[in-house]
Amino acid sequence: MEQDKYVACEVCDTVHHKQHLAGLATARCTRCGSTLYRHVGLRSADRQLAIAFGALIVFLIANAFPIVELETNGLTTRTTLIEAIINLVNGDRTLIAVMVGFATIVFPLTEMVALIYLLLPLRFGQKARGFDIVLRAVQAVRPWGMIEVFMLGVLITVVKMTSIARVIPEIALFAFGVLSFLIAALVSFNPRDLWDLADDTLVRLTAMRLHAARVHSSIPAAAGGASTGASHAVNSTAGSVGAASAPAHSTHPATTAPPGVEGRPVPPPSTRQP
Repeated sequence: MEQDKYVACEVCDTVHHKQHLAGLATARCTRCGSTLYRHVGLRSADRQLAIAFGALIVFLIANAFPIVELETNGLTTRTTLIEAIINLVNGDRTLIAVMVGFATIVFPLTEMVALIYLLLPLRFGQKARGFDIVLRAVQAVRPWGMIEVFMLGVLITVVKMTSIARVIPEIALFAFGVLSFLIAALVSFNPRDLWDLADDTLVRLTAMRLHAARVHSSIPAAAGGASTGASHAVNSTAGSVGAASAPAHSTHPATTAPPGVEGRPVPPPSTRQP
């Protein structure tokens, strides 16, 4: 598409020609100097995919086991996050329960599953169906995931409850702590970079397929040339009259146009790289 050749600065709205980056290059705005986009390789995608898988596993552990255990006057109470949300609903605090459920379960889980859905096919050189819609959904739900806020609230509650009850941390509390760091590492990845990665992957695959098709088509031509040369050698050594009367065969190599004839190189865009 024609609009894919341009990129607008999010700070000053200056429109720049978009160019392919390599290595650790970063494109910056010529007016304000802010970062427009940076090169994202497969290694970065593999790292984010591993973080997303790890975060999903830790997320399941955090929601399957109790968070803390409270012991007071011989009574022991333990609960999971889902049970706490159910208790809020039963206590006529439905709005708070819905907010906690979406901020700590629905939105973080949606982001992790969506990133895995997008990154895993790219790892195998394919583009997932509905790529643009899913990526926009990731950008929409990302600000609403509040695992870190929930973890901070749990720690404050645990500290306050130590004066009236015995508090025993459970597996889910440590899992939520690890999940907070994994979510922070996952959020550091810009979802918009996936568009560039997907485009680079498709371009690279197209080039590989064209190269493979050219190699495959050149094999029969080379075999035909070899057989023609062998038949000429036999005819020249076998006969005298027949070889003299036979018409001469001449083979001409296929001519190819120089690389700059069909499409001239595009001048470099106006973006700057450090």
